[in-house]
Amino acid sequence: MTIRVLIVDDSPLMRALLQHRLARESDIAVIGTAADAVEARGMIKALDPDVVTLDIEMPGMDGLSFLEKIMQLRPTPVILVSGATEEGASATARGLQLGAVGCIAKSQLRMTPGEEDDGALPAMVREAARVRFVHTPGPPPPRPPASEPVAPSATLPDVIVIGASTGGVEALHTVLSGFPADCPPTLVVQHINGCFAGAIAQSFDRAIRPRVMLAESDMPLERGTVLLAPGNDRHLQVASAGMLGLRCVLREGEPVTGHRPSVDRLFASLASTLGAARGARALGILLTGMGQDGAQGMAQLASIGARTIAQDQASCVVFGMPRAAIELGAAQEVLPLDSIASAIFTPARAVLS
Repeated sequence: MTIRVLIVDDSPLMRALLQHRLARESDIAVIGTAADAVEARGMIKALDPDVVTLDIEMPGMDGLSFLEKIMQLRPTPVILVSGATEEGASATARGLQLGAVGCIAKSQLRMTPGEEDDGALPAMVREAARVRFVHTPGPPPPRPPASEPVAPSATLPDVIVIGASTGGVEALHTVLSGFPADCPPTLVVQHINGCFAGAIAQSFDRAIRPRVMLAESDMPLERGTVLLAPGNDRHLQVASAGMLGLRCVLREGEPVTGHRPSVDRLFASLASTLGAARGARALGILLTGMGQDGAQGMAQLASIGARTIAQDQASCVVFGMPRAAIELGAAQEVLPLDSIASAIFTPARAVLS
């Protein structure tokens, strides 16, 4: 099946570059290009594209406003095309929370003579084409009100690890919005271009109760802190610190299951560090995403007695990573996205677990 793509960008040069990058793919066809939101709106209605690439910075209606209308009126897989400037990265983070399924930096599209195409854009288009919206994304909810600290409990984990990919930024926002201010230390691997990771962390930090920041090597794991893998050049892992403490480390290495950072590496490192003696104090969560990253690592967590949760198919943008974990028997619980946080922190639910 041919994937039909509409390109929306106010720059003639960028439209031509995007079209050139996709024209060489036998399974992808650019069915039209638009210079602004008004033109694009009519083309989306007339052509019904499988995927839209969308420039965030356009005259008239900006890309984010247009994206919000697309998601409300005609949900379509959208790939954001953005500059890696601070403003562009911040807008991209917002767009991913609004429901865009991927993003690519304009710097990735510009090549010097002799440089080979890394194939990132066609791969992203193919991934986006497999998205099937099961709900209508909307604006992220406002920052939750302050809450009383959650008292340490034998039913709460000592550490939480989360993995996500396609559609994951929006899903992560939903889950983390239910976390209390003094939540267990939490580490997150979200498959994303590294130049946007900082903006996503800042966006989350403004919107949810716990602190959210990019992980740094040897940073201790502390209550009330969510650490996000910083980019695509190193793996985020967990290691021991002192007698019973934990710290995060960033390690070089080849991609695992096609990804760096890899969810499998994060989950497996926590399982190895805790072992069976402390495994029951850990929680692993797999959210929406393409492929199988995280399934093997979740199986390792389950084998040491950790609690494991996979997002259910009905609420996933792409039911790939959770499906792989479920089929492997690694997911002890399969829950709708909006039930995951309450399953962790609701006292009645925790007592039954």
